[in-house]
Amino acid sequence: MRNSLLFRLLGAFLLVVAASALVIAWLTSRATRQAFSLYTTRSGQAWAQRLAPGLETYYAENQGWQGVDAFLQSDLADSGGMGMMGEGKGQAHGRGQGTPSGGAGLGPGMQAGMWAMMGQRLLLADARGIVVSDSAGELIGQALTSEELALGEPLEVNGGQVGILLVTPEDLAEASTPAAQFLSQVNQSIAASVVIAGVVALLLGALMFFQIMSPLRRLNRAVDAIAQGDLSQRVEVQRQDELGRLSRAFNQMADNLENAQAQRQRLMADVAHELRTPIAVIQANLEALLDGVIPLEAEQVAVLHDETLLLNRLVDDLRLLSQAEAGELELLKGETDLRELVQRLAERFKVQCQENTVDLELDLPQDLPALWIDSDRITQVLNNLVGNALRYTPPGGTIRVEARKVPGAVRVAVRDSGSGIPPADLPFVFERFYRADPSRARGSGGSGLGLAIVRQLVEAHGGKVEAVSPVFTDETGKGYGTEVAFTLGAL
Repeated sequence: MRNSLLFRLLGAFLLVVAASALVIAWLTSRATRQAFSLYTTRSGQAWAQRLAPGLETYYAENQGWQGVDAFLQSDLADSGGMGMMGEGKGQAHGRGQGTPSGGAGLGPGMQAGMWAMMGQRLLLADARGIVVSDSAGELIGQALTSEELALGEPLEVNGGQVGILLVTPEDLAEASTPAAQFLSQVNQSIAASVVIAGVVALLLGALMFFQIMSPLRRLNRAVDAIAQGDLSQRVEVQRQDELGRLSRAFNQMADNLENAQAQRQRLMADVAHELRTPIAVIQANLEALLDGVIPLEAEQVAVLHDETLLLNRLVDDLRLLSQAEAGELELLKGETDLRELVQRLAERFKVQCQENTVDLELDLPQDLPALWIDSDRITQVLNNLVGNALRYTPPGGTIRVEARKVPGAVRVAVRDSGSGIPPADLPFVFERFYRADPSRARGSGGSGLGLAIVRQLVEAHGGKVEAVSPVFTDETGKGYGTEVAFTLGAL
């Protein structure tokens, strides 16, 4: 179960979801922190710019920063912590040395709390950079660094700098600050969202994996059944994606296996049938000779010799087919003149054609390109095709061998004027031991291996072979004649 593809996919998907969730959570938290820090920084700068005029007025009227904390407290109280400090010089004036008017004011703790609620910290330094007011009450009397002073808002009176005002974001690393608490809540929300999204993604992924695994399980069961010898197994194709193509490929493979098994069984039966007849003839004649039923004469020996020749030819054809189908057929290729090859073949068939009163015509253009072929094997192809045509062409008929250039190849066709091949038989003429006319005797109809050998030899040369029937039509509209053609690559 641990090695199940489903669990491995779910485990891998879980790792991807977890890694993606961590990256998203970290990036979101970082972006939120940076955005919040940028916001508070710009907000502090805006506060400093708004507070600067009031503090400059306070310094000019009091000739120093004494009592500035009380001034800040009273002004914050009057503005509710949200108004602009020192909206006019008259506000600061009349409060008398920075004392809270009417005694109303905020204590240092309240002042610090108000700034903290806004995520800010107020620092006021004199002209030397010494802190004279700190909303957090931690740095009073300490000197600020030059980098910190460079971030502040200069306070000038009569053209001279009298102080530096900094309104800066609180330290976000301090967990007790409101800003840090805000970011903590944001991070918690991000984490909760990521967890929920991860769970939903995992559930959807599990559903998707189950949909993927369902056809794979069916396919696996069918494969197991075929491994046990049940070649009738097929899977239902319900999809058009890769799994659907895999199912169709499996069904095609199962069809091929079933057909191959049927062909193998048919081949064994055909071989046994083809061998049985000549062996039976030889056995019967030998037994008759041994029993003295027939005399031992040259004529009887000739019959036995013919049967042995038939057996030898059948065995040779079967061996040639098996070598070609296994890709073990050795081809001795060389540059060959096709016209010369066909003309030599015609000379060999000349006497047979005359005996059968069949005309053998050649149509071989002078500009045929040379071919890189095994001349002996292609001669065997032509010999089988012309011999087959001669066997089925009636007296007075015609056999025509023609060659034509086609793009990148040469097409050779052998056409006869015989009765033709029925359409139902045409797809099977290149199969072993197939005879379009089963009633023909072996002597006239052949063993049924000729065209099968033709296909294997042509395909071994990288060519293609085809059969067309009928090719002619008589005056009554009836079709007749057959053409077998093959193509070979040209040099």
